[in-house]
Amino acid sequence: MDRLRLLFLKTGNIGASTLIEHIIDERATRQDIEVRVVGSGSRLDPASVVWPTDIALNARANLVVYVTPNASLPGPMDVIKAIRSADIPLIVISDGPAVKAREAFEELGAGYILLHVDPMIGARSDLLDPTEMVLFNADVLKVLAACGVVRTLARELDAVIEHLKVGDATLPRTVIDHHLPMTLDEFSNPYARAKAIAALDMASRVGRLDVEGCFMEKEPARYLPLIAGAHELMRGAALLADEIRELEKADDALLRTPHRRDGVVAKKRPLDERPVSP
Repeated sequence: MDRLRLLFLKTGNIGASTLIEHIIDERATRQDIEVRVVGSGSRLDPASVVWPTDIALNARANLVVYVTPNASLPGPMDVIKAIRSADIPLIVISDGPAVKAREAFEELGAGYILLHVDPMIGARSDLLDPTEMVLFNADVLKVLAACGVVRTLARELDAVIEHLKVGDATLPRTVIDHHLPMTLDEFSNPYARAKAIAALDMASRVGRLDVEGCFMEKEPARYLPLIAGAHELMRGAALLADEIRELEKADDALLRTPHRRDGVVAKKRPLDERPVSP
């Protein structure tokens, strides 16, 4: 098969949206895939998703990776139904609220990776300006990366790519929560693993606080402390993420998994060693 054509379709934003297309080709050297990206900015209402969906339908992609908040909402569900009606393999990457739509995704033949640990932002104008938005997402990204979520996303996408190369359209059905570090060989230091569990659990709680503050409380005196507190909790999780990396570096045991040109994932720990392919 020629290079696989991957289209990343984004509506709205979650933490994983920002660098999702880069985690499978971090050095821009892979020769087995072509990647294109299209999106609707911060909006995911039904009217806003039409244009990027039309592009996706005409892109002749071998795989569409659709990244959105709450994929159970009408706009995202319109996207999913349109892509699947064209019989294009589809993976939905979304956050915790999308878990309630898992059966719908499966009925439509879509794969999914759902992240309880990628929390909703505190989207109230009293708190959220461009600077706060960027800093919050930077903290989310740090936690997702340091705690093994980014490597898990890359592993899932790499597996689908390898399957498609041989004509196998097997797609993931994965839900990621704070238990993830216990299933990984990511950490050599047990305290790093414990801190990763704590940081991911904190991230999950951030989402619950922000949902309460954004949708359930109506008075500023009640919702503003909730969403400000949620962002402080996210910052605390990011500080734990820094500690995780430093623990692993102190042991010279930080795991690195670079991609080769053919998509094969190599592996190393000691800094002065070369990555080894399996």
